[in-house]
Amino acid sequence: MIRMRTLAGLLLLYAGCAHAQYDANGVALGATEKDVLKQFPTAHCAALQWKSMAAERRCDDSKALIGGVPGRITFYLKRDRIEAFDLRFDTKDAERLGAFLKKRYGAPAEERRSKLEDQRRGDIYKVEWKKGEERAVLTALSTKGRASLTVWRGDFEDEIYRVR
Repeated sequence: MIRMRTLAGLLLLYAGCAHAQYDANGVALGATEKDVLKQFPTAHCAALQWKSMAAERRCDDSKALIGGVPGRITFYLKRDRIEAFDLRFDTKDAERLGAFLKKRYGAPAEERRSKLEDQRRGDIYKVEWKKGEERAVLTALSTKGRASLTVWRGDFEDEIYRVR
C-alpha cells in the first residue's frame, strides 16, 4: 500500500513537471531540429540569413495548430537546440490561446488588459510567464490582425536582431 502511494505521489510530481517547460505541441526549449520536424513535418529549416549570437538556424511552419489555434510558428536554434519560438496567430484567438497556455504553462506571472492613450490604437492584452531564465509572452493589440506568443530563454530577445 505504501509503495502504491509513493508511486502515485511520484506520478503526480512528474505530471506537474510536464508543465514546467515551455513548449509548442511537446517541442520544448532545448529540443533539437529533429524534434521540430517530427512534430511539425511541414516545417522548413534553414540557416539564418543574418549573423546573430542568439541563433544559427530557424524552422518555419505556416500550418501550426497550438491549443486549437491555427498560426505560423518559427523555431530558432543554436547548436541544434531550440533557444526560442514565435507563434503568430489571429488576434481574435488571443483569449482562447491564453486560456490554453494557463493550463499548460501554469499561472502567469503577469496578465493585463490595458487601454492605450490613443484610442485609435485599441486595447492591449498581455500575458507573461517566467521560470528562471525562460520567458513566454503572449501579446495582442485589438486593432491589429495578428497577435504573437514569443517563448525564449536567456538573452535571446536582446540578441536575435542585434547588428554585428
